[in-house]
Amino acid sequence: MGRQWLHAKRAVASLKKSQATGKLVKEIMVAAKVGGADPEGNARLATAVEKARKESVSRDVIERAIKKGAGVGDEKLVMEHILFEGYAPHKVPVIVEVYTDNNNRTAPEIRVLFKKGQLGTSGSNKFLFDHVGLVEAYHSDTSADIETAAIEAGANDFEPLTHSQNDDIPADKLGARFITDRTATGAATKWLTENGWTVVTSELGHIAKQFPTLTDDQAAEVGEFLQALDDHDDVHRVWAAVK
Repeated sequence: MGRQWLHAKRAVASLKKSQATGKLVKEIMVAAKVGGADPEGNARLATAVEKARKESVSRDVIERAIKKGAGVGDEKLVMEHILFEGYAPHKVPVIVEVYTDNNNRTAPEIRVLFKKGQLGTSGSNKFLFDHVGLVEAYHSDTSADIETAAIEAGANDFEPLTHSQNDDIPADKLGARFITDRTATGAATKWLTENGWTVVTSELGHIAKQFPTLTDDQAAEVGEFLQALDDHDDVHRVWAAVK
C-alpha cells in the first residue's frame, strides 16, 4: 500500500521554524472549525494540539487558534478549503489540499508551482485516489499485533510505519498506519488511544489506487516538485501516487 508521500519524503528539519509553526496553527484552526473546540471529542484537534506542543508552540497561541477556528469570541476563521488536482512530472497524479483566506492570491501561486507538471480542472484525477480516513500511531510494546489492533479499531487496512516514514514515530516504537472509512476515523482513533496506542495523525486523506513506475532520477524530480508544493504556506497536504 502506498503512503502519503509527505511522511516518506519530507525533511521537516529543513523547514523554517516560522513556516512550520504557521502550518501547525492553521491545522489547529481548521480542526476546530470542522470538529469543534473540545479535543476530547475531536481527535483531529487533539492530535494537532499535541504536535504543536511538541514544537513548543505556546499555550496562548494554541488557545487562540482553537477559539478562532471554532468561532468562539469576536474573531472567526474565514478560510476556504480548495483541492487542486493535476500531475507532477512523469504523469504522477497529485492532489493538493489548500486552506486559504485569499484564493485570488493562492490560486496563481499554485499555478506557477505546477509549471513543471500539469494543473488539471476539478475532478480531473480525483477518481485515481481513494478518499479515506488515516490514523497513524505507535505502541510502546513492539510485539503488539497490528492486524488485531486494526480489526478491533474498525480499520479496513493497515501497514507498518517506521520513524523514517513519519518522524513522529519514535525509532524504538512499533508504528502503524490504519486506513478506515471516512466516517470511522474518529472511532478508530478513540479505540487506539484507549488501548495503548499513541496517535500522531488522525485525518481524512487521499491514497492513490495505482503508482507509476519511476527511475531513481525521475523519482528525485517528482520529489522536488512535491516538496516545492508542500513548502507553500497555504498548502495543507500534498497527496501523490508515489510509494
